Amino acid sequence: MGPIRLQAGIKRGNMTVYVLGFVFTMLFSTFVPQAQPFILTEILHIPTEIQGQLSGTLGLAQVIIGLIMPSIWGTFSDKAGRRIVYAIGFFLAACGLILYPLAGTIVALFLFRMVFAAGSNAANTMSNALLADYIDNRDRGKAMGITAMGGGIGALLTVFLFLRLPSLFQNAGASAVNSGRFTYWIVAAIGLLATALVFTGLVGKTRRQAEDKRSAIQIARDALQAATRDPAISLAYGVNFAASGAVSVVGTFFTLWVVTYGTVQAGLTSAEALAKAGMIMGISQMMGLIASPIFGILSDKIGRIRAVVLATGLTAIIFTATLLIGNPLSGVMIVLGLFIGFVQISGVITGGALIAQQSPESVRGSVMGFYGFCGSLGIMLAFLLGGWLFDHWSYQGPFILVAALSSGVAVWGLIVDRKIKQKG
Repeated sequence: MGPIRLQAGIKRGNMTVYVLGFVFTMLFSTFVPQAQPFILTEILHIPTEIQGQLSGTLGLAQVIIGLIMPSIWGTFSDKAGRRIVYAIGFFLAACGLILYPLAGTIVALFLFRMVFAAGSNAANTMSNALLADYIDNRDRGKAMGITAMGGGIGALLTVFLFLRLPSLFQNAGASAVNSGRFTYWIVAAIGLLATALVFTGLVGKTRRQAEDKRSAIQIARDALQAATRDPAISLAYGVNFAASGAVSVVGTFFTLWVVTYGTVQAGLTSAEALAKAGMIMGISQMMGLIASPIFGILSDKIGRIRAVVLATGLTAIIFTATLLIGNPLSGVMIVLGLFIGFVQISGVITGGALIAQQSPESVRGSVMGFYGFCGSLGIMLAFLLGGWLFDHWSYQGPFILVAALSSGVAVWGLIVDRKIKQKG
């Protein structure tokens, strides 16, 4: 399919559906947290002064689901096939989207968010597993870059299309409550469409999966043993831990840094500071789209482990450079934002290509499940320790945390690369 060589038995139509799956997955993952303030304000009438804390707690609940579910989904996919789990994931996500604007209490909101999180997590886990199932090893870096661009398109659809629907419905005469519900239900309908698309457009079980008679417990045990035998798999787990934390820090604390400084120290209104932060963040995210294929190609050209070392090393350097910023409203911050946007996704892409290369076919789903578990751990650390550092040490604290983690992974990668060379 273009420059990407596919595995035997995989057709271009399967690959097209696979890329669309990334678009849908990122669309749903970005829509729910970004549209949530409308639900809190217009439907549940939550006071604005506690919406931040509630939003953070809802996000933490989703991360907890991300700790529990990936290994379950991955092991189940090794038995039942990726297509089944992918379809279940989109269906659960659609159910969560249908129910979310119907929540009458905070407890119900948490329950519906967890339903959505379980489905979204299944889709994310299968997206990673299918990369190795579908793509020839020589081109998995490029494929990861292309699919990451698809995810970026999904995020842009959220910002430029779906978040504007409530206003459009209200201008057409609908009430605020119904405007929110109509918007969520339109996105839910896309989720049901995605369910049908992946169920009919992806291949079923591989031959190995069809012939495998092991129990789910044995598959999980074999996946753990695969990681202990192969240091590159363990390295990939570490990369996802650090890289997921990097993405979360940028998404959570970059804007908060600019807005807090602007309102507390620069005398701006919240709207003015948010507009400034949004401009810098938009530039940063566009750089992420540019970087995705670049790091994908590098993964294929220089080797997966070396690409990991390069990505995490650059992340450590760029994130450490935030210490040089005294005024995040200055033009220097815009320049740094370009570099942060360029490197923030690099670890996700290079780590994804590495785990796709190293994961054994017989336990691939389980390996990918634990890979996702490590990513959720990184997100939780970024939220909890990064938030504490932001409040009690420095606005740059979360970025320095990521820099330290990335530095450690880069050194780890150099050690693994040397060991593999010595064995080879």
